[in-house]
Amino acid sequence: MKKILLTIAYNGCGYCGYQLQGELPTIALMLNKASRQAFGFECNVTGCSRTDSGVHALGYCLTVEPKNQWNEITIPVDKIPIAMNVKLPRDISVLEAKEVDKDFHPRYNVKMKEYVYKIHASRIRNPFYEKLALEYGKEISEESLEKMTQGAQNFVGTHQFDAFMAAGSKIEDTTRTVYYSRVEKNGDLIEFTVCADGFLYNMVRIMVGTLLSVAEGKIMPDQIKDIIASRKRENAGVTASPEGLYLKKIFY
Repeated sequence: MKKILLTIAYNGCGYCGYQLQGELPTIALMLNKASRQAFGFECNVTGCSRTDSGVHALGYCLTVEPKNQWNEITIPVDKIPIAMNVKLPRDISVLEAKEVDKDFHPRYNVKMKEYVYKIHASRIRNPFYEKLALEYGKEISEESLEKMTQGAQNFVGTHQFDAFMAAGSKIEDTTRTVYYSRVEKNGDLIEFTVCADGFLYNMVRIMVGTLLSVAEGKIMPDQIKDIIASRKRENAGVTASPEGLYLKKIFY
C-alpha cells in the first residue's frame, strides 16, 4: 500500500481545530471525507500535530493511506492535490503530495516546527485581517518593536518552558529547544516567527502575549530569562488569541 505525505494550507476560521471531534467541523474530518471521495475507499489520515480552533496553517503535513490492505491508491502522486482539492472546501487546499516509506510518521519524524503569529498594530481595523491576525487596536512604536525583538532573543536555546505552557497541561517533559525567534514589521503588520523542536500547549500564543507586555513596558526584555527560569505560568503574559497563529512549516 502507498503512504502519501500531503502538505496542506487552511484557513481555520470555520473549524474546531485539526483533530477529529465526532461530527464537529474539523480539518481532519474534511480530509477524511475528501480522501474517501477522491480514492474511493476509507483511509487513515494522520496529522503532524493538533491545532486549536481558529488557528491557521500555511504548511501543515499529514499522511494518507488505505485502511484496508487490499486497497491501493492508484491516482498518480502528482495528481493527488488536484483530485483532493475538488473534494475539499475552498478554505482547505492540498499544496503538495509525495510518497513516503511505510514506517514514516508525520508526527514522530518531525525535527522542527516553525510558527508565525500576525499582529495588526493599528488604531484602524483592517477588514482583510478579520480573524487572520490579532487586531491589537493601537500602534507599536519603533522603540517598542526593538524591545520586542530583544525579548524574542531570550527564547532561543534549550529551556524548560513551563511558564509558557497552558495551566493544567499534563505534559511532564517541558524542555524544548528554540532555534530562532524574531519579530519583524511590515507596515502596520507585525510578525513573530519562532522555530523549535517542539511546542507545548499554547506556547507560541503565551510567548506573543509576553512580547506584547514587553511592548507595553509591563515586562522588560531581559525579564523573559527570569520568567523562563521561574517555570511559573503566572509570571508570563496572557495567552494571545488564536486567530493570529499559523503553523508555517514542518521540517523532517
